Amino acid sequence: MLLGEPDGRPELLALRTLKLGDLLVAVPAIHALRRSNPEHRLILAMPGWLEPIVDLVPGVDALLPAPGLDRPLEIEPGRIDIAVNLHGNGGESKGLLEAIRPRRRVGHRSEGWEGPVWLDGIHERHRWARLVTEHGMPADENEVGIGDPGPAENLGSAVIHVGAFYGSRFWPVERFAQVARAFERDGIRAVVTGSERERDRALQVAELAGLRDEQVLAGRIGLREMAATVASAEIVVSVDTGAAHLASAYRRPSVVIFGPAPPEEWGPPPGPHVVLTDARLRVGDTFGSEPDPALLAVTAEDVLAAAAGLLNREGRG
Repeated sequence: MLLGEPDGRPELLALRTLKLGDLLVAVPAIHALRRSNPEHRLILAMPGWLEPIVDLVPGVDALLPAPGLDRPLEIEPGRIDIAVNLHGNGGESKGLLEAIRPRRRVGHRSEGWEGPVWLDGIHERHRWARLVTEHGMPADENEVGIGDPGPAENLGSAVIHVGAFYGSRFWPVERFAQVARAFERDGIRAVVTGSERERDRALQVAELAGLRDEQVLAGRIGLREMAATVASAEIVVSVDTGAAHLASAYRRPSVVIFGPAPPEEWGPPPGPHVVLTDARLRVGDTFGSEPDPALLAVTAEDVLAAAAGLLNREGRG
């Protein structure tokens, strides 16, 4: 999956050196790039740790590890035929792509770049689908599906994802535990997910909920296993983070709790998903260390009511 040497095809490189959720909201645009350039080798420039999920995006041929915007892309100038800026419209991302001297640039309008003007306040899926569509590569912003991650060990579980990169999205562990206890009481096995650095938080939830150690998957499974766990889940409960976007990609029923980010820009596509937040209280400090009041306004009872509605709709209730 890693880049390697050219294979004789012209190469298209799309830059989005961000996190899991950022990759998944760009999937509709990536689908369009593949359809409109069938003769090209499609390369994503993204952080290397995302390889297990990049490998599931249909039509992607290779990954060029790109941990951020502070170092050049490790590819020789002139090799790339088409460079697509799916990262942003700032000087750093444009500069990285200009430095590799592609034959064609695809991005938003700015000095040296043709394309649509950048619009603030629009949905991220729409932003990137609109971009490639305006460049003659029609995209459907709701085409979010990715490939089968393989079998999961936790079939039909309630996935309680307690992780978030910043404290502004930390829904209280006591509320996650209340949700997990309710699922267990109703006969749905709960599993608690998160990254390795979020394992202590997951263990707190498990202890409060009375779960067994083997039900804490945080820090024990990789991205591919996480995708499989979500893909086979009966329901997913998460704040606005990568797990919620995986639920959208696999059309699994999900309750998504929003804090600093507006769901109008980052919310799920149409499907079996419920968004909970209180926009009136939103502070909007994405990188803050304290939970956003819009997130804290959501109670465990709110989540359980939304989950019950989804499960009834899916025929479980």
